[in-house]
Amino acid sequence: MKICMIGAGYVGLVSAACFSDFGWTVTCVDKDPARLADLKAGRSPIYEPGLEALMERNIKAGRLLFTDTLGPAVAEADVVFLAVGTPMRRGDGYADLSYVFTAVEEAAPHLRDFTVVTTKSTVPVGTSREIERRLKAKRPEAEFAVCSNPEFLREGSAIQDFTHPDRVLVGTDDERAREVMGRLYKPLALRGSPVMFVERESAELAKYAANAFLALKISFINEIADLCESIGADVQEVASAIGKDRRIGDKFLHPGPGYGGSCFPKDVSALIRTAREAKSPVSIIEQVERVNHERKLAMAIRIEEAAGGSVRNKTIAILGLTFKPNTDDMRDAPSLVIVPMLQERGATIRACDPQGRRQAEPLLPGIVWCESAGEAAEGADLLVVVTEWNEFRALDLEDLKRRMTGKTIVDLRNVFDADAARDLGLSYSGIGRGQAHTPASEHNNQEGKASLHPAPTAS
Repeated sequence: MKICMIGAGYVGLVSAACFSDFGWTVTCVDKDPARLADLKAGRSPIYEPGLEALMERNIKAGRLLFTDTLGPAVAEADVVFLAVGTPMRRGDGYADLSYVFTAVEEAAPHLRDFTVVTTKSTVPVGTSREIERRLKAKRPEAEFAVCSNPEFLREGSAIQDFTHPDRVLVGTDDERAREVMGRLYKPLALRGSPVMFVERESAELAKYAANAFLALKISFINEIADLCESIGADVQEVASAIGKDRRIGDKFLHPGPGYGGSCFPKDVSALIRTAREAKSPVSIIEQVERVNHERKLAMAIRIEEAAGGSVRNKTIAILGLTFKPNTDDMRDAPSLVIVPMLQERGATIRACDPQGRRQAEPLLPGIVWCESAGEAAEGADLLVVVTEWNEFRALDLEDLKRRMTGKTIVDLRNVFDADAARDLGLSYSGIGRGQAHTPASEHNNQEGKASLHPAPTAS
């Protein structure tokens, strides 16, 4: 099969590389000259474990091609994927479909024979039918079918998710398209991955509903973590207990500073707007969005409280800036709220992130960038873990203590052993671990008491 992938961003590039590894010929179309030069040389513009090796192998095999010329790629394709960005529109929270519709307009003149045009980007319900309407208006004589084929990839493990998916979802009401898409995903079906064919509206809504439900689990456990701090429970024990229930599952039950990334914030927002338009509001999801926004604000206040009520003229070491580990993605990362709030209150920020500096530097001016956690800790009054990179879990707390001027650690991801930190005389504050934000000097008198300072809710 021949595939045209319009867009070489995160979704498009990972999908193109994986499809080419199935043996299909994939031509990826992108208009950015600098990005295109990197892609042709086998360099990925995004950090995703294993992606460059996959690209290199299939470029050498002649199955993965990159171009800025749309026409020939569309004309030769059995399947044309629309994998362009659908960012949140400024002002109203709707998905911006301008890139999708521009790609449709540019591809329409080049359709030949029967072609499946399918959305890989996350798009609102009804987008596939609007694409079909536009294509028919532009090329009434052309033979094509429009499908919805949403991706369910996690940044940091996208290749594994693509090649071993929980399911492949295809929205179509065209039998020819069903046959083509079935052939396209046959390598996965042979491995036992279910390929589900549903209505287009169902496929489009399922993507939003899945991300909204996962976002709900994150906001839920964050609120439970605050309750744990108030009553002396340990959220990790609570999460482990409820996660053993197969009806609930243990995924996305890790408390922290709130969700971010390229999907959850914009998909939750888009689902809320879609529901309002349909006069069927989703009040639970609206609450999830509000809780997550307030969570990030509350984390900055938590850090300020741990510093004794003020961070003015204090140096804070920040470990991790990306919204999650194993990615360089800074979109809607909690650090984009937390760090500026601390800076506005007079703190000096020393930060390190294994992959995030290139993306974070223009977004977070005024940071002192460090090459390692140890370097960031030099002279710091407080050390704050914002992103749970694995390399932070193995840090020597005694070494960090020697490097720091202060003795306070605020662990927003619960990566450190709380008892080990306190045994060293550090003032340790985790999330939902039933421990007050007390200075190290007062620790012995407060051992075992419930937190007197649960994370406040910002207005």
